[in-house]
Amino acid sequence: MTTATATTAGSVTEAHARHTLRIATAGSVDDGKSTLIGRLLHDTKTVFEDQLRAVVKASSRYGDGSTNLALLTDGLRAEREQGITIDVAHRYFATPRRSFIVADTPGHAQYTRNMVTGASTSDVAIVLVDARHGVVDQTRRHALIASLLGVQQIVVAVNKMDLVDWDEGAFLRIAKEVHEFVDALPHPAPVHAIPMSALLGDHVVDRSANMPWFDGAPLLEYLEEVDATDPHRPGVRLHVQRVIRPQGGEHADFRGYAGVVHGGDLRTGDPITVLPSGRGSSVAAITRWGAPVTVAEPGHAVVVELTDDVDVARGDVLVGPSDTLPAVGHDLVVDLCWMVDQPLAEGTRWWFKHGTRTGHAIVTQVEHRFDLTTAAVAAANELALNDIGRVHLAVTEPVVADRYHVHAPDGRLILIDPATNTTAAAAMVHEVVS
Repeated sequence: MTTATATTAGSVTEAHARHTLRIATAGSVDDGKSTLIGRLLHDTKTVFEDQLRAVVKASSRYGDGSTNLALLTDGLRAEREQGITIDVAHRYFATPRRSFIVADTPGHAQYTRNMVTGASTSDVAIVLVDARHGVVDQTRRHALIASLLGVQQIVVAVNKMDLVDWDEGAFLRIAKEVHEFVDALPHPAPVHAIPMSALLGDHVVDRSANMPWFDGAPLLEYLEEVDATDPHRPGVRLHVQRVIRPQGGEHADFRGYAGVVHGGDLRTGDPITVLPSGRGSSVAAITRWGAPVTVAEPGHAVVVELTDDVDVARGDVLVGPSDTLPAVGHDLVVDLCWMVDQPLAEGTRWWFKHGTRTGHAIVTQVEHRFDLTTAAVAAANELALNDIGRVHLAVTEPVVADRYHVHAPDGRLILIDPATNTTAAAAMVHEVVS
């Protein structure tokens, strides 16, 4: 008997129920990602009547006449004509217990950068596997990328169980293989496997009578209950977006620092360290939505006043009570996904953006490239489009950062092509060399 643990609706705390769950779906071509999302939207009554009519009409044009729920997410003409997902499509739906944001990411290896984009802010990654084909290279690729990006949970959706006659053995073999692969990765994530048929709706929203051997929760119920909160709370970090200093008038002496709170709760009276300068002060007042508050939680956009008139500028970081301060340095070691056609080579120059700080970055070394199907590394002197590898950067402005796998919001940055303003890479900080 295959089991899974589910909690009752009454056990969901108020804070848990409020937390919007961000989900990325991934898998090989034709594993049913878009169909699964379409099924979730349809069965949770999130689809408007005019949308459904449009899908029925498009199904008759591009399909066999039956309603193709994948068309609810495959919005580009090229996607509909080829029957694949190319761009990242975001869809929103909610149940009485939780709200969801779903990123439907492409399955083709050539669109790895799109998958990275979709998964970079996700709490949960749903990796679909065709029950007929089992674990393939793309399964491993997507599980590895999800692990590198620090998702809190990986759900293995073993789809198309109807095409293997609802065979429990096929499901268990796939679940075991993915578990073993993820557990061997440098940053493993918890894995939960669910058998289903997205096309027929079995075990997506409602339990399936065709798989009595699986007594776990269907996908939607699991997503409503899963606790995907980040266990790493290193302490408050607030990247200063703007220094608010009115010129004249009754508030001429006001000096506030606007930004978004990460890493913990910020309270009035808390001691503050300003980095990179290292100067100290304490929180005199916090304003949110134009009203004073005594505490600001992660994700809150606030204005902070300090008790001392210290030098703080855009790009600086206010750090609250913390066991470990973020590292400060001009030399970074990062794992990055390369997103443009021009190869990344040693000696090339880019703009970087980390938090609210920008500056120039020079590639001093390309250390290695990841084999995304085996998790092995190979020496390299450049990275091509869609490659993921470890790179050393020298930056002109001091970066205040945590390691990505310690605290993701303060451990990520992007590289920008200075000629075109195109985002060239998404990077995860592995080390800041002080």
